[in-house]
Amino acid sequence: MKKFFDDIKKDIKFKSAGPGKKLADDASSKLPVAQKSAPAKPRHAPTDGAQRAGAAALARIEHEEQHRPRLQTSQDAIRLQVKKELEAEASAMASDQKLATEGSKVPVKDPASFSVSGVYFTCPLTGATLTKSEKEVHIKEAILMRFSEDPVEASIMMVHTFNKDREKVKVAVDIITKYLDNIYKNPTEEKYRKIKVSNKIFQEKVKPVDGSWEFLQAIGFESITLPVEGQENDEEFLLLAEQEPERLEQLKERRDKLQGGEPIRAQLDRRTQAFRPSPNATRFELPPDFYNLTAEELKREQQLKSEVVDRNAMLRTKAMREREEQRERRKYNYTLLRVRLPDGTLLQGTFLARERVAALYQFVRESLVDGWQPFELVAPGGHKLKEAEEVALNECSLVPAALLSFSWDAAVQADIAAAGGQNPQLLREELQESMQTLS
Repeated sequence: MKKFFDDIKKDIKFKSAGPGKKLADDASSKLPVAQKSAPAKPRHAPTDGAQRAGAAALARIEHEEQHRPRLQTSQDAIRLQVKKELEAEASAMASDQKLATEGSKVPVKDPASFSVSGVYFTCPLTGATLTKSEKEVHIKEAILMRFSEDPVEASIMMVHTFNKDREKVKVAVDIITKYLDNIYKNPTEEKYRKIKVSNKIFQEKVKPVDGSWEFLQAIGFESITLPVEGQENDEEFLLLAEQEPERLEQLKERRDKLQGGEPIRAQLDRRTQAFRPSPNATRFELPPDFYNLTAEELKREQQLKSEVVDRNAMLRTKAMREREEQRERRKYNYTLLRVRLPDGTLLQGTFLARERVAALYQFVRESLVDGWQPFELVAPGGHKLKEAEEVALNECSLVPAALLSFSWDAAVQADIAAAGGQNPQLLREELQESMQTLS
């Protein structure tokens, strides 16, 4: 039925597009041919009276057409439905365009009301703290700056970082590896030390990968024009001079580094913060950086919150609930977690939504004076998180924010108390000194 409707839509659009034209028609053939025997008579503009009469006639015809009873056949009903769908599509397109142009008009909350000012990262090359919008540009600039110090290392970083398609990177690295393996095995044969730039494989698989050309130049290949047997014109080649034995070993090491290279990625800054005991511990106001949504999508999410209760009241299968939970998890890239310590103090940090529970345990342990002692974390609802279990935070319903409870291992605490020991200190000194009041 949907296909039937779509075919009718196309038919209506086609008919409304105007008269057909032949592709072979010349522009001059479209002009009317004048009759030699009867010259065209000049046409005079209609008088005012004729125009008024014509307008009145048209109005009468339109009025009669509108009020004339019409038999509603199935064909009429289908065309009416198609017309409505076409109008709905046009309205939706206009609405989308309006939202795209007026996205900046979406109400924005006061940044001071957010629980954190945003999501931040640390550049592993420079140590600089970066926002989401700054990280990629900064890392690329940092890699390019490395060329003055170590062009081989910088070009390897470039290959693995600048190219998003990992499969294309692997193919290019494998081809370059074959080049170098042939040179290593046949160091005196020039044909293995020469790469024809116009070669199809090189043009399609190697050259398009950012950093590959820079790597070949960094390890000693030079661009040179050479004659080609059977051709009149010279062609460009990349040529590597004959290598000494120690240089061949160095070439092998650089090949291994290229193969083992990894993308340089900004590391998430936890933004570790401690807060005094507060009744606002469960209050979270997150900035847009935490969401994998646009500003307009966020607005729609707010409007749909009222439907959650109705949805929960419906009878849903387990598969339906799991699909909905997966969609919910994909909305968030990050999560803001707070851990309430035994004295009421709050420890806060930012995490990737896909990080494992073990990362949360490590974060807490590194923030404690006596982090070596066993403890456990309890999620909202009383679910105890297991440190060794390979479960992501978003799979534990800890996104986009959550308050967890901390408790020391009871058996260990009993042993310490029996031995006359004191309660362990909690947060490290630097966190105690920077403690704030949660608003």
